[in-house]
Amino acid sequence: QVQLVESGGGLVQPGGSLRLSCAASASISSFNRMGWYRQAPGKQRELVAAMPRGGSTNYADSVKGRFTISGDNAKNTVYLQMNSLKPEDTAVYYCHAARGLLFDWWGQGTQVTVSS
Repeated sequence: QVQLVESGGGLVQPGGSLRLSCAASASISSFNRMGWYRQAPGKQRELVAAMPRGGSTNYADSVKGRFTISGDNAKNTVYLQMNSLKPEDTAVYYCHAARGLLFDWWGQGTQVTVSS
């Protein structure tokens, strides 16, 4: 069973930065795809950034140019660097990993609150 553990969330002022981390219990290169999703109160969970194995990263239009997804194979960790944060970025952020079409896993989520 794969475990994903997120960390790095918190309260930040508008315009600030945070870096989220997702530590996996398996090699991140064993997944076809890893990504970050978020869910704000009363809204559906949405894709923020994805990192397909061997492919190009992709981002939601709302975060392009501000967020960056990256991975460290040696640490089995995926990061989400978030800059120029806005109040509308406030949400619970979830790490996701997929292996093939049938197997996927979610982390427990980490709260990000952007407020002055």
